Amino acid sequence: VQLQASGGGLVQAGGTLRLSCAASGRTFSTYNLGWFRQAPGKEREFVGAISGSGDRKYYTDSVKGRFTVSRDNAENTVYVQMNSLKPEDTAVYYCAAGRFTPFQAMSARVRSFYGDWGQGTLVTVSS
Repeated sequence: VQLQASGGGLVQAGGTLRLSCAASGRTFSTYNLGWFRQAPGKEREFVGAISGSGDRKYYTDSVKGRFTVSRDNAENTVYVQMNSLKPEDTAVYYCAAGRFTPFQAMSARVRSFYGDWGQGTLVTVSS
């Protein structure tokens, strides 16, 4: 599956952004989808993920209660709504797709389980 992320930009601390990731292909609902981010000089880290049907979601602790991952299988799109943004959320955000089971809290955050990646979109949060 090919992925195209969009929606990044510059926002003040406390602000909101919604990132989108559009996918090609007719088997979108069979993929688990994840969001990862990479800040300058740091490794790419897990942000959140959602199962193929959308019934399970997992988040890293630092974004729980602020970020929400959702998907629209009819539109082949996954979203992450980001509220109460902080300067430490500044990073390039990547969407990723993977067909792996089981989809659980531990497996959802493993980068190598996702075989397809989007190009990334930059989010900058100013203080």
